[in-house]
Amino acid sequence: MTTTSREPRTLSKDPGTDKRPGPLLAVVLAAQFMALLDTFIVSVAAPTIRGELDTSGAGLQLVVAGYTITYAVLLITGARLGDRIGHRRAWLAGLALFTTASLACGLAADTGQLIAFRLVQGAAAALLIPQVLSLIQRNHVGEARVRALGAYSAVIATGAVAGQVAGGILVSADLLGLTWRPVFLVNVPIGLALLVLGMRVLPRDQREGSAAVRPLDLPGLVLLSAAVSLFTVPLVLGQEEGWPAWTWISLMASVLPFGAFAAYESRLARRGGAPLIAPRVLRNPGMGLAVLRILVVMAVNAGFVFAATLHVQGGLGYGALRSGLMFAPTALVFGVVGLTWRRWPARLQTALVPGGFVLTALSSAAVGALLRDGGDGGPLLYVALLGVGAGMAGAYSPTLTRALATVRQEDAADASGLLVTVTQVGQVLGVAVFGTLFLNRQTGPGAEGSADGMWICATALAVASILGAVAGLVHKRP
Repeated sequence: MTTTSREPRTLSKDPGTDKRPGPLLAVVLAAQFMALLDTFIVSVAAPTIRGELDTSGAGLQLVVAGYTITYAVLLITGARLGDRIGHRRAWLAGLALFTTASLACGLAADTGQLIAFRLVQGAAAALLIPQVLSLIQRNHVGEARVRALGAYSAVIATGAVAGQVAGGILVSADLLGLTWRPVFLVNVPIGLALLVLGMRVLPRDQREGSAAVRPLDLPGLVLLSAAVSLFTVPLVLGQEEGWPAWTWISLMASVLPFGAFAAYESRLARRGGAPLIAPRVLRNPGMGLAVLRILVVMAVNAGFVFAATLHVQGGLGYGALRSGLMFAPTALVFGVVGLTWRRWPARLQTALVPGGFVLTALSSAAVGALLRDGGDGGPLLYVALLGVGAGMAGAYSPTLTRALATVRQEDAADASGLLVTVTQVGQVLGVAVFGTLFLNRQTGPGAEGSADGMWICATALAVASILGAVAGLVHKRP
C-alpha cells in the first residue's frame, strides 16, 4: 500500500489539486448521481408519458431503454476521449451535453423527439461518467482515495432507489401541470450549477508525455461498439418483445465482434500500437477477478431491485414513492459499509468479499421467503433488506478499491472505462436474466401470484451470489 499511495502524488498533474479533493469529489459525484438517476427515474414516469404522448409499447421501451443502450455502448469511447482531450474537458463537455439533452427531453413534443433526445442523454452520460473514476484516481491519494471510492460505490448503490423515489415525487406533484416533464427538467438547474462549480474546482488538464499523442483506436472502437450493441440491445428490449428470434440471433452474433476485437487489440499491442484498452490493465493483478465479481454483484443488485420493485408495486399495490422508500435501508447500509470498511479489523477485511456475497445470498433468500405467502414480510423484511445492502457493499467496494489500487495513473482512463462498462453491462444483464425469471414464474395476478415469482427469483439471486462468493475466495498472486 505504501507504493500505491506514493505513486499518484508523484505523478499528480496539478499539485494544488491534492489540497481540495473534497469539493472536487462532491461535484463529480453529484453529476454522476444525476446521470445514474436518469437510468431509473423515467421508469416511474413511463405510464404518464405513454398516456400524454400516445406512445406505443415499442416507443415507450426506447424512451426508457434508449438511454441505457447508448450509455453502455459508448462508455469505453467516453473513457478514451477523456484520456485524449483531458478529463476536465471531457467531464464538462459531457455535463453540458447531458444538461442540454435533459432540457430537450423535457420540451419534447412527441415520442420521436423524446427517443432521439434520450439517446443523446445516454451518449452524454457515457462521456461524463468514466471521467469520475479517472479524476478520483488522479486527484486523491492514500486513504483519501479509499474514502472517495467508497463514496463512489455508495452513489452507484443509491441511484436505483433514489430514481424511484424522485420519480414518484415529481410525477405525483405534477409541478405547474407539467406531469412527466419535471423528471427531465429538474436536471437543468442542477446541471448548470454543477458546470459552474466544476469549472472552479476541477484541475486544469495538463497532458503528459505519450498520453497527449496516443491515437484513438478507431477499428477497435467500431468492433467493441458493435459487440456491445449486439449484446445489450436484445437484453434491454427482449423481455417486452417476448424474446423474438432476432434477440437470440443478436446475442449469438455478438460473439463474433467480441472475438474480432480481442484478436485485433492483441495484434495491435504486439505491433507497439495503442489499443483501446491497454493490455497491462487487463493483466493487472486481480483485475480479471475484479471484473467477474463486479459483473456478478451488479447483476444481483439490478435483478433484486427490479424484481422486488415489480412485486411490491404490482403484487402488493405499493405506490412508486412507497416502494422506493422501502428499499432505502438497503441503499443506506450499502453506503455506510462502503465508506467504513477500511476501518474494520484486518481479518474482517480479508473475508469481506466472499462474506459479502454469502450475506447477500442469505439475505436475498430471506426476502423471498418472507414475501412468499403474499404478505408484506413484516419487520423482519427490513432486517433482510439491510443484509442485502451490507452484503453487496462488502462484495463490491473492496473489489473496486483493490482493483484500482495498483493501476498506473496513465491507465486510469482504461481502467475506469472497463470497470464502468462492466458495471453497466452487469446491471443490464441482471434485469434481463432475473427480471425475465420473475415475470415468467408469476403464477397469476395479485400478491400471491407475484410472490411465487419473487421467491423463485430470490432463490436464483442467492445462487448467483454464492457463485460470486466462490470467485471471492480465489486469490491471484501479483
